[in-house]
Amino acid sequence: MNMLAQCALVLALVSAVLVFRNLAIYRSPARLAPMRERSPVPTRPVSVLIPARDEERSIGAALEAVLSSEGIDLEVIVLDDASSDRTAEIVERLRLGDARVRLARANRLPDGWCGKQHACAQLARLATHPTLLFIDADVRLAPAAIREAAGALDRTAAALLSGFPRQIVVTPLERLLIPMMHFLLLAYLPMDAMRRTRMPGFGAGCGQFMMVRRDAYERVGGHGAIRSSLHDGLLLPRAFRRAGLRTELVDLTALVDCRMYASAGDVWRGLRKNALEGLAAPGVLGVMTVLLLLGQVVPFVLLAAMPVLAHTHLPWVLAACALAIGTRLALARRFRTPLSSALLHPVGVCVLLWIQWEARLRAHRGLGDSWKGRAYAPRIPRPSSDEIDPA
Repeated sequence: MNMLAQCALVLALVSAVLVFRNLAIYRSPARLAPMRERSPVPTRPVSVLIPARDEERSIGAALEAVLSSEGIDLEVIVLDDASSDRTAEIVERLRLGDARVRLARANRLPDGWCGKQHACAQLARLATHPTLLFIDADVRLAPAAIREAAGALDRTAAALLSGFPRQIVVTPLERLLIPMMHFLLLAYLPMDAMRRTRMPGFGAGCGQFMMVRRDAYERVGGHGAIRSSLHDGLLLPRAFRRAGLRTELVDLTALVDCRMYASAGDVWRGLRKNALEGLAAPGVLGVMTVLLLLGQVVPFVLLAAMPVLAHTHLPWVLAACALAIGTRLALARRFRTPLSSALLHPVGVCVLLWIQWEARLRAHRGLGDSWKGRAYAPRIPRPSSDEIDPA
């Protein structure tokens, strides 16, 4: 038992050290480059591209935020992807009031394509500017967001720049699980290695905000390179890195807001549909289950069982618990997420792993998932030998 407590402490310590190291280098776009390189530089025009399917509740606010952008020349194109609601009507009304807005209609979804990837590929063909920004319809940009992201893309010479917005969470399941994305990113992805190498396994991003250089995007095959994927935030950066291109991650907490899911059911189904290409991927799920349970859950189990265990384990157990909760509290403060999620950290880890294992078991039983009214067959990707998956 003493060995178990010590192993738990070591894993909790390693995660905590990596989190705090990453926090020092995971910066906003304006602070990404060295101080001597932060002088304002002219940024190239940007095409803001928004795939929209049944987004009447959010598309108006998303467009208004984009159109309020400052210091950047832009066009914004919305692709209405066979919506059954007022999405197109809302975009058309805004188009009549601002010439920068364009509305397009999606072509029929071909076999083998995910709806979002097909929509993004069509949007890229319609764009006229050298920098492309793909955002979701539930994203809200601050006036400086596009300018600062485009400036960082130019200064760093990255081919793709992505970042994690501030996540708006309302329902209990949102509050429990959505803040886990920052923990998984920062506790298991060494950002130093991400910037030093082009290894695909160190690629990561967020599909809510993807800015790319058009020439690089076309070189890798654009969204066609990941046409069947449900997880563009992970697989598009890896496609760029597989082509030898640099990708960058930035902290968008102060510049972008997003409410990813609107209900507990959407949270569960949304995380499950992405699982097989992320945490539940072959070669990843078993390892990550051991790392997360042993380093983030077992210490609390041992603490609860302490009345019947030898108290010689208590210092190890208390230290591991303090590291796990302390790390999450630091993340909650930095990214403005609920303290309740941090305090319920071991519960969140268990629920997240439950979703990952459910996704894997459903796939083995031939059960797919549906999203936005479209059904997707289960597909367990084969692990690639050139990838080291951080999470």
